[in-house]
Amino acid sequence: MKLFYRQYGSGNPVIILHGLFGVSDNWVSFGRAISGQFKVYIPDLRNHGQSPHSTIFDFPSMEDDLLELVEDCGIRKPIVIGHSLGGKVAMFFSLHNPDLVRKLVVVDISLRNYPANREHQTLTDAMIAVDFNKARSRSDVDRQLALSVPNVKLRQFLLKNIYWRDSQTLDWRPDLNAINNNLHSVFEGVQVAGSYPGPCLFLRGSLSDYITDDDIDTIKKNFPGASVKTVANASHWVHVDNPDEFYSIVNGFLRQ
Repeated sequence: MKLFYRQYGSGNPVIILHGLFGVSDNWVSFGRAISGQFKVYIPDLRNHGQSPHSTIFDFPSMEDDLLELVEDCGIRKPIVIGHSLGGKVAMFFSLHNPDLVRKLVVVDISLRNYPANREHQTLTDAMIAVDFNKARSRSDVDRQLALSVPNVKLRQFLLKNIYWRDSQTLDWRPDLNAINNNLHSVFEGVQVAGSYPGPCLFLRGSLSDYITDDDIDTIKKNFPGASVKTVANASHWVHVDNPDEFYSIVNGFLRQ
C-alpha cells in the first residue's frame, strides 16, 4: 500500500510513525524542528489520515507498507521513530530488517502483549457513534464525543481526524470499521526471534505504565543496544505532555 506522507528538510533520513488514531500532522512540529539536520518522512499509517483504507489491519501489513515507502522513496538506512502503535510497527520492521535501520526510537510501548484496553474500545465506539447528520462543525462533533469521552485533551486528539468530505458534510478520515474489527491485533506482543543490534532508545512517560521496569530485560534481549529513558511529567502522550524534554532527549540521540 502506498502511504500518504509529509516530507521536510534534508540530510540523513528519519521516518516518524504515529500511534492509533494519530495522523502525520501530530508530528509536524517535531519533524520540522529536526529538519535542519535530517530529511524527515511522516506517513499516515494504513486506515489513518490520508492513506488508503483496507480491511486488513495488522502488523505484517503495516510493516510491509513501511518497507514499500522506504523502497519507493529510495530511503537508505533511516532512523525510525515510532509512538505506541507506530512504535510496535517500528520494532517489527527493525527486527525483521536490521540492516535497513540506522537507529531506532520507540516511544512509550514495549514488546509485551497488552491486555485489551477498554479505553481504546471506548474511543472507537464514541467515534463510530457520531451522527454527522447532526454535525455542522467540529464543535458539534466535540459535543457528541463528550457524552462518552470526558477528557478534553483526548477529544482534541480525536478531532484531528475530522475532515470535510464535501462542502456540507464532515466525516472521519480513519476507516473505523476496519480498525474496530482488528482492534485486538493492536495489543499483540512483538514476538520475533531475531534482534536489532543497532543504537536504540526507548522513551517512557513518568506517568505512564506502558513501559515498566519489568519490561527492560525483555527489551534488551531483542534490542541489546537499547537505553531506556523517562520523560518527566508525561503520560502515554510523551511528546505532547513534555515536548521540550522529549525533543532534547531524542535530538541528542539522533545526533550521536
